[in-house]
Amino acid sequence: MRARDLAVEYETVGLDSDALDAARLMAEHRLPALLVVDERGAPKAILPASQMVKVLVPEYVIEDPTLAAVVDERHADRLCQALVGRKVRDCLSKTTPAPVVAAPDDTALEVAAQMAQVRSPLVAVVEEDASGPRLLGVITASHLLQRLLAVTND
Repeated sequence: MRARDLAVEYETVGLDSDALDAARLMAEHRLPALLVVDERGAPKAILPASQMVKVLVPEYVIEDPTLAAVVDERHADRLCQALVGRKVRDCLSKTTPAPVVAAPDDTALEVAAQMAQVRSPLVAVVEEDASGPRLLGVITASHLLQRLLAVTND
């Protein structure tokens, strides 16, 4: 199995996409992360759902989780208001590493090794040509596991 054979279409967002729309996209499709692309469509970052949740939680609650118990439900229901007016770039961690990128001819094991090394929930499959990088698709960790487990059933 090569990366090009494992890659599937996947939702992407731009750095300047609306953060609330990105969160809705994640929730609607139950995505573990979104691939963030630059203006040329090249992979720029991976925005994990857990990072998006972190943006919603007030800093004082992150610092002292026991304070979460004193926040009333009405206030908790409005956590998503923290995303209003923000861009995807505002939700990325300052330490967000570059996204894992696989070449189309990389093997499943090479993809798995890259994914495991940085604990990424997804890998972008990118083909380089004279016009620049072209996103072929994405391999999620769950899809990779499914394909590897299917081989053991043969």
